[in-house]
Amino acid sequence: MAKLREFAEYRQIAGIDEIGRRYLAMNAFDGILTMIGVLMGSYVAGIREPRIVISTGLATCLAMGVSGFWGAYLTESAERKHEMQELEHAMLVDMSQSKQARASRFAAIVVSIIDGLSPLVAGMAVLMPFVVCGLWRDVMTSYALSVGIALMLLFSLGVFLARVANERIIPAGVRMIVAGIVCVILSFFLAGGH
Repeated sequence: MAKLREFAEYRQIAGIDEIGRRYLAMNAFDGILTMIGVLMGSYVAGIREPRIVISTGLATCLAMGVSGFWGAYLTESAERKHEMQELEHAMLVDMSQSKQARASRFAAIVVSIIDGLSPLVAGMAVLMPFVVCGLWRDVMTSYALSVGIALMLLFSLGVFLARVANERIIPAGVRMIVAGIVCVILSFFLAGGH
């Protein structure tokens, strides 16, 4: 219980909520649109074997997750170390063992986990119809359901961002869906679809 209180305090000191929301939204968005690209490329290439779509999609999700975690950790650590060095310089004191420094290190880890998991989880959710494809035995249904899930997730992300910004939720959700539809159309034509 004491650790939870300590983590809650670190969260507040380091401003994790705002940064975490930003990374969650950006990277879930990236994960969904990337999966739309994988789906459209697979569809246009004539891939009708769910296992191939799943393995391609999972490899892509894992790559996004590792990239997100690693990139965010290195970036956040560097930025937060820089902030601590400036603070130490201004205060003329070593703060490496201070609560502020511990909160900063904690924030880099938490934000990195959010950054890595958000595209991974969002992308895997889009792939679920291929995982359970055996229920309907028609891969075309899986393609349609996956795109539908992607668009629903985009709408939900728009609603989430609208609530953060105190905006109207329907227009925000629709704007996100439009981004998904643009991605579907561009992916289809760039991949050589008819």
